[in-house]
Amino acid sequence: MTQIDISTTAPARKAMIDSQLRTSGVNEEFVLARMNAVPREDFVPDEVKPVAYMDRAVPLGNGRFLSAPLVHGKLLAEARPTADDSVLVVEGGTAYLAELARPLVGSLDTVSAADAAAGKVKRKNYTLMLIDGAVETLPDSLTKRLAEDGRIVTGMVTRGVTRLAAGRKVGGQVALQTLAELGIPVLHDFDQLKGWSF
Repeated sequence: MTQIDISTTAPARKAMIDSQLRTSGVNEEFVLARMNAVPREDFVPDEVKPVAYMDRAVPLGNGRFLSAPLVHGKLLAEARPTADDSVLVVEGGTAYLAELARPLVGSLDTVSAADAAAGKVKRKNYTLMLIDGAVETLPDSLTKRLAEDGRIVTGMVTRGVTRLAAGRKVGGQVALQTLAELGIPVLHDFDQLKGWSF
């Protein structure tokens, strides 16, 4: 992807922070600082760079999207990553979320949604898992990579409605609580298998 002069998009990033994030309750300084520092346009194809800061998901092709700024802002605010965290980011189509989180944490690995859904993850015992999209199911092959008392922040889709959700692993089980209804792109790699009904 073509790198562009970030000074030319600084006004768009400021507008994103002031008009999309702050007005929707995302005021954590670490979130605003990271989202101001990372140019969204560097993570989308050239033809959609002019709309990289719009308040909805940016289509990337092949059914993938860059989530709206508010989704990433709320996800990071809920996750509250720290330097003690070892993080796994399940990518939704770009490396944007990983780039937002990387300087805030001790270590960070990324995996595609397809590989995560298939259980192809590098190692176990991540203390924080961030999923850049909405999923219908969380496979055991993925949640077993989360350390006991580890946190997870993801989008969940139920009956076509997407919501931000967060939870912890306790007693070997991950329980999620939905937090807010948001327009989060669906990661179809995690769709439930459809069974027969009569």
